Amino acid sequence: MKKISLFLLGVFIGAFVTYYFFTNSSVADTPITDVVPPKGLITPQKAKMLDEAFDSRHALISKSIVMRPDNRSTWWSLEDMQKYLAYAEKESADLGYTMTGVRVYLGAYPTVEEVGYTTMFLVPTGAKDLSKAGSTFFSMTQDGKGDIPGGSGLNDGGMGNPPFVSYPQ
Repeated sequence: MKKISLFLLGVFIGAFVTYYFFTNSSVADTPITDVVPPKGLITPQKAKMLDEAFDSRHALISKSIVMRPDNRSTWWSLEDMQKYLAYAEKESADLGYTMTGVRVYLGAYPTVEEVGYTTMFLVPTGAKDLSKAGSTFFSMTQDGKGDIPGGSGLNDGGMGNPPFVSYPQ
């Protein structure tokens, strides 16, 4: 009888602890201090320096070639970015690739669409899976930085606000 009592007490304590941890923890409870900065993070000062270094190129194109101000940035909502990344990762897997990143390309609209303004679009990058099972261990033979053939890109971001100004907006 004593062993059964101890067993039931252990089950009760285990159930209570499990309930406490699973009902009181969520992503929202995770402190922001646990977030690790990504590789390549730059300061606002560095961003401003990069933007100013681009100014002479942008001025040359705007004044000499297109003869008008051109778009300097593209904006996507956080929701659109999250949806695109989830979609691109699934589509990449369906195409037999492991998505490892995203590449940003500069483009320009045909003059009949958007007066030829500059745009930016994203495409998924990754490596071809070697095994049909898609095991992460066996799936990568390349560096994973190549564009995924047949992978959908994301465009349709909004121009900056206003579109022709430099960093920061």
